Amino acid sequence: MIADDEDSNIHDLLVVGGGINGVGIACDAAGRGLSVLLCEASDLAGATSSASSKLIHGGLRYLEHYEFGLVRGALKEREILMAKAPHLVHPLRFILPHVREMRPAWMLRAGLFLYDHLYQREKIPGSGGISLTSGAAGEPLTETLTSGFFYWDCATDDARLVVLNARAAADLGADILVRTEVVGGEQEGDAWRVSLKDVESGTTREVKARALVNAAGPWVNDISGRFSGPASYPDESTKSVRLVKGSHIVVPRITPGSDAYILQNDDQRVVFVLPFEQNFTLIGTTDVSYTGNAVEASLDENEKAYLLEVVARFFRLSPSAEDIVWSFSGVRPLFDDDENDPSKLSRDYKLELVNENGHPPFLSVLGGKITTYRKLSEQAVDLLAPVFPHMKKAWTASHKLPGGDLIGGSATSHFEHLCVIYPRLDREVLAVLNRRHGGLTEEVLGDCKNISDLGEHLGGSLYEQELLHMKSREWARKPDDVLWRRSKTGLHMSTIERKRVSHKLAELL
Repeated sequence: MIADDEDSNIHDLLVVGGGINGVGIACDAAGRGLSVLLCEASDLAGATSSASSKLIHGGLRYLEHYEFGLVRGALKEREILMAKAPHLVHPLRFILPHVREMRPAWMLRAGLFLYDHLYQREKIPGSGGISLTSGAAGEPLTETLTSGFFYWDCATDDARLVVLNARAAADLGADILVRTEVVGGEQEGDAWRVSLKDVESGTTREVKARALVNAAGPWVNDISGRFSGPASYPDESTKSVRLVKGSHIVVPRITPGSDAYILQNDDQRVVFVLPFEQNFTLIGTTDVSYTGNAVEASLDENEKAYLLEVVARFFRLSPSAEDIVWSFSGVRPLFDDDENDPSKLSRDYKLELVNENGHPPFLSVLGGKITTYRKLSEQAVDLLAPVFPHMKKAWTASHKLPGGDLIGGSATSHFEHLCVIYPRLDREVLAVLNRRHGGLTEEVLGDCKNISDLGEHLGGSLYEQELLHMKSREWARKPDDVLWRRSKTGLHMSTIERKRVSHKLAELL
């Protein structure tokens, strides 16, 4: 750590926000030798970072907006994240039905060629044409769709990706505080004095940090306003964040195979139809300008109708509103480039650093997408190098996240390894734990050998043993932290079961 011996209570870096960018920055900085404190007012991935389309992708549609640099960078990160977290980031084939009235075939073919070649692929197959008149890919689609294309991207578990970055940061010495609100702060000499409040108890305390990172996502402007002294943005940048709501719906599985689908709509947007949690289909997303409280964002009737109508134009047996078993909405803090159409706003990011006239550094994160969080984090910490000249070099591109060290190098081989060393445990239980925890599964199981050793079965695939691990090593504090973020067990329960389990989880947590 670089903190002075004469003041052991001061941190090098205080990160505000426990979404993907905040935990990514905390992890990167801790690995470079900085003493780090991260504060999150609710749960890790409690808002935007658990409400994505669960994809690690280059952004095929961004090619239409000529964002070649963004796409190339994202494709590079896709390769890196597959290596960093092979149990959480895995290839997924996408089917793109050709609709003559939307985009000509030559345009789609050219776009996919660029997508294949903007960055060298190592683990992802290339794209190609496909007939939809026979085979599993075309089976669920309407008869009018006879041909199309396929390409590959990656699926992930966004909330668990956040938790694992926080875990990595903590393993490197960072302090992670959930349900801890940053009330405000002011300059004190060459550091920030910051007031923190425990959201549950209401108690407050003060900490000091030599530099501050505002990675509060939709609340980035709000957090900025809580600090006195130098403005965290130059005056002309105070309106540089635009809030855009994206909503998803989940329905019982409507596709027979393991393929995902990308559907072109007549408004020039696309809608994803994704395999989700074995028995379900995830459909999204929307792009709606948003002005309310981000924590209250939810699916509205217009968004619901929009998503259902798009799917109905492509699928033989399309879902209805009554089929929706879950929905979620997230508010994306996109960098405002004066584009009127929310769907055309850039998904790139901007880092604003104020560090002048002797003021301690205040770095704000604007925009970004989950795929590029690691590079964003690396660049953010690089900006602080003049403040911490003895900081180590960038390191995250070549290091695995916790759980990423898999026996045999793949989730499949690691699962077979688990079956050998836990022969008396149910294979489906092991498969679920392997998907969620990868190389940390043995840490989760501890001395458990039989199903009875896992403790109470709490519902779905969740047992008491895993819950206690989420509490002790993953900062779970509330039932929703477990049911809808660290796992999606809530999706596999009835309403009555969820209520019963929520009461039980509240007791155990």
